[in-house]
Amino acid sequence: MKLKLITLLLFSGFISAFAQIKVSGYVFDEYNEPIAFANVLFKGSTEGTITNEDGRFYLESDETWDTLIVSFLGFEMQELPLTQKVNYDLKFILKEEASTLGEVLIVTGKQSKKASENPAIRILKKIWERKRKNGLKQFKQYQYDQYEKVEFDLNTIDSALIKSKLFKGMEFVFEEVDTSSVTGKTYLPIFLNESVKKVYGDNVINEKREDLVGNKNSGFSNNQVIIDFIDDLYSDYNIYDNYLKFFDKSFVSPLSRTGIQTYNYVLSDSAYIDNKWCYNITYYPRRKNELTFKGDFWVNDSTYAIKDINLQASKSANINWVKEIYIEQEFEVLNDSVFLIKRDYFLSDFALNKKESSRGVYGKRTTLYDNYKFDVPKDEKFYEKVVYNYDEDVYNREDDFWEQNRLEALNKDEKGVYKMLDTLKTVKKFKRLYNLGSILASGYVEFPSINFDYGPIFSTFGFNEVEGLRLRTGGRTYFGPNDLWRLEGFLAYGFRDDKFKYGISGKWLLDKRSRFTIFGGQRRDVEQIGASLTSSTDVLGRSLASSAVIGTGANDKLTNISLTNFGMSIEPLRNFEIRLDGSFRQLRSASATFSLDYNDSESPTGVSSEVDQFETRLSLAFYPKRQMTGFGVERKTKNDDFARLFAQVSRGDRDWFNSDFDYTKVQFSYIQPWQIGGFGRLTTSIEAGKTFGEVPLALLSVVPGNQTYFSIYNTFSQLDFYEFVTDTYTSMHFEHNFNGRLFSRIPFLKKYNLRAIASIRGVWGELSDKNIALSTTGNPIEFPLVAPDSRVYYEYSIGVANIFKVLRLDFNFRGNYLDNPGARRFGVTGSFGFYF
Repeated sequence: MKLKLITLLLFSGFISAFAQIKVSGYVFDEYNEPIAFANVLFKGSTEGTITNEDGRFYLESDETWDTLIVSFLGFEMQELPLTQKVNYDLKFILKEEASTLGEVLIVTGKQSKKASENPAIRILKKIWERKRKNGLKQFKQYQYDQYEKVEFDLNTIDSALIKSKLFKGMEFVFEEVDTSSVTGKTYLPIFLNESVKKVYGDNVINEKREDLVGNKNSGFSNNQVIIDFIDDLYSDYNIYDNYLKFFDKSFVSPLSRTGIQTYNYVLSDSAYIDNKWCYNITYYPRRKNELTFKGDFWVNDSTYAIKDINLQASKSANINWVKEIYIEQEFEVLNDSVFLIKRDYFLSDFALNKKESSRGVYGKRTTLYDNYKFDVPKDEKFYEKVVYNYDEDVYNREDDFWEQNRLEALNKDEKGVYKMLDTLKTVKKFKRLYNLGSILASGYVEFPSINFDYGPIFSTFGFNEVEGLRLRTGGRTYFGPNDLWRLEGFLAYGFRDDKFKYGISGKWLLDKRSRFTIFGGQRRDVEQIGASLTSSTDVLGRSLASSAVIGTGANDKLTNISLTNFGMSIEPLRNFEIRLDGSFRQLRSASATFSLDYNDSESPTGVSSEVDQFETRLSLAFYPKRQMTGFGVERKTKNDDFARLFAQVSRGDRDWFNSDFDYTKVQFSYIQPWQIGGFGRLTTSIEAGKTFGEVPLALLSVVPGNQTYFSIYNTFSQLDFYEFVTDTYTSMHFEHNFNGRLFSRIPFLKKYNLRAIASIRGVWGELSDKNIALSTTGNPIEFPLVAPDSRVYYEYSIGVANIFKVLRLDFNFRGNYLDNPGARRFGVTGSFGFYF
């Protein structure tokens, strides 16, 4: 009650006079139980909403209406005269009453799945039959103008927030407070971005191209990390698809062919809309805790094309940090058979929890479409065009441009955002808060006056058996997100081994079109080279296993590495990269309890402890459907739902730099994520490799063990480092995240929104007798080299994720080779992360 009173007071002082009617309240039955999905609308209009799972509703209109109607099938309809412009905390109690629709008896709760008993199901099946004939898919080619507006707002503004120390000195921002027409909560705009695009598509060759014509933003406009994050949040979707992907989760579409098993459907009304006779179907989920919506849609009676639809995510949906998702789509009638999307509105409420009073951030996207043209063919090369340069003019369009190209005018609040945020950025306190957010997002502390970033700060501290406590400092040059060259470096010190380590690297993009880049660097460090099958020449890279604070055993099998690397890379085709480089490595044991000795006839003692090796590498990488942002030497990946194919040939040559060995190594890896509809996401990976020639332990392929308590993908949780060593190997990993699909069906567990994860991984490998003999020197600290050649080594795990929204625990079981010395039959690993 206190919150609503504060909201009302804020309304008196700040709310725009454009909104004429505001109503909110609850709907109950005669037993005081909330009625979910009840219809609430202004009498004589099509403006309405649906109650949530708690029976709550909020409705707002720019028009003046004098009566509110509340109805739900199976209950008597109620009307309430509206004597005021603002009517909050209304309470409706509906009385049960059976009603008929045609010859079908309609009742509350579960609805029939049979078309013979439920007319809504008959209509739904007609939509399925015609969905490929509706929209843009019925044309060979298409093009249109697109205007998009993205806004982020701090919501649930109350007196406590206004008077808080956080906003001391920034009170002027609350002059822009308004009320959401969807949730009825007060909000304060903090970010606004507008963009205009020309979109072209060809359904014959399945290609699409978007040309950005103009972009304008305020708020965090100079931080590319935040801009990319916002852009990635709102991906395109098609309501006719079986699943709609939001925030990396697949929601079942109400128009899905599997919708009958997921939703209840009710034919609730029919009327003329834009001179087209349409049916109104209400839908709501059959079960809680699943990724579903509630809402309604209007569908034409002849084409069975959608005219209007709204979707509101179920409050119990298994998704983190998002309290509300609300979507509206309007379709334009071009002629008797063509319905095309005209307007799309998407609202999400980000919050720490789903309590009604919790404060959060609204994310709102409004997209409008106009000037459709069809069947205008273009050459295939037209769709292959890639923008290689940052066009500063696109991001600095004059006001006249926006007046002409906005398909929807900004309202009073949106116009005030630019002015308010420009003023806010001059406030020192806001600058400090902004910089803190930037540091947490990027991991770097910015010093723009000298074009330098300090960091990454999350690598400052480390620990392992050799170095003990490790302190690290570092930084990079940074003139802007699209720098053509960049230098990076670090300096570290281990308190136990009393040694300094360092690394420096540089890269320079010489040609933007082909992304021809040269790079090089040098590093001296301590590394766990037994944590990955595919060895890296990343000068500044270091595996997590190298700094495990605690683990299942001593992490003492570490290597002192001195690496010098120079090379070049090119991207002749989009997402296809070719890399050629040469590196010189010096490898020796970093621990008194670990030996990298090998038999060496040229050594006075017959044994050498250090490997000096020059190696050339040719690498090919292909990432189909990968999306990148930026135009500089370093770009960022926007999405993660693409395949990764990698092939590499490495050649070691004794004739270069007095190297020790001749060999050839061939390696291949393939990682593929699969979205299995509403059943979650499967990630599969395959790795294979072979080394031709005799090489010592330091140059062999070590099956990646994991002695940490962290869950690390593509490692084996129940293997110790160097437990298996190979020169020929094949490895497979399969991991499936059910995204709450299983736990949502267990009554006493579904309320916790847990997510089940199952995985299995295996490896087979061989090691030649010659390579075993090469590294068998009689050193008392050396260990026998063993490969999983008699049978495939495998292990499996059952995981529970989303514990307290951030924790994942995996229970790992070793499948075989249980007689190996110190074999770990069972173990628990975990990880932390913020995931939707």
